[in-house]
Amino acid sequence: MTTLTLRAARNCHHALNPLHSAIYFAPEYDEQFAAIGLERGPMAYFAGRAAPLGAVGAGTVIATFYNFHPDLVAQHIPAAWSSASPQQVLETRLLVTDACMTRILGPEAIASKEMTVAAELALHASEACERPGRVLYAANADLPVPDAPHLALWHAATLLREHRGDGHLIALAEAELDGLEALVTHTATGKGFTPYFVQTTRGWSAQEWADAQKRLRERGLLDADGELTERGAELRRAIEDDTDRLAFAPYKHLGAAGAERLTELAGAFTKAVLDGEGLPVEHMGKG
Repeated sequence: MTTLTLRAARNCHHALNPLHSAIYFAPEYDEQFAAIGLERGPMAYFAGRAAPLGAVGAGTVIATFYNFHPDLVAQHIPAAWSSASPQQVLETRLLVTDACMTRILGPEAIASKEMTVAAELALHASEACERPGRVLYAANADLPVPDAPHLALWHAATLLREHRGDGHLIALAEAELDGLEALVTHTATGKGFTPYFVQTTRGWSAQEWADAQKRLRERGLLDADGELTERGAELRRAIEDDTDRLAFAPYKHLGAAGAERLTELAGAFTKAVLDGEGLPVEHMGKG
């Protein structure tokens, strides 16, 4: 009997996560949220992802989103709820997801047996997600599972992504990295989005970025060129290892064979997302 490893669980997450994330970069996202009165860009993003929490204030979004500038959040939350209620946002979010997935994957993939199986596996995995301390996951877990398999898969991918993300914040707090320091150290690994992209989209100034680099140099985590020191690289590895451990339960529940099958199915859909330019790969590092 094959034993599921933390790396295999991480691989499954990586196969699923783009299916969740693609909607935020889709043209349908800003278009449909603008139609219900939300400003394009940060307001639509914050509202779309925070809506499961209800009509919360800026403080809750600052805490749960972690690495966005507090002032950027406060510019748009709670003002967004004056334009559209959380329920309106949730309904629109599913419309966006339907349009985005159908456009990128195509009607045949949407109606395929593989889509149904992937949704069943991902939902099964999500049964073992834990609510205590997982604010964004718990809020999404209160939402009904959509009937359509592709929407059910997106919902399950969202549950698994937010569950892992909530755990990641626990790991970052344990490492004593604030939201901006987390961005600086993560981009220094060469993975994920590039420094300029995350700095600007998350609302941080060049001076604030430089100040965070200075703090990290003083801790011995960055060198003079802004690269991770050996100590800094080890800290980032420890954060990812802790994140894997805290996110392991749903994949363990799914089992090695189920996780392998879900990785295979979701990976094929994710390939279509990437091939269809569903994510801004031009702003991603090469690490």
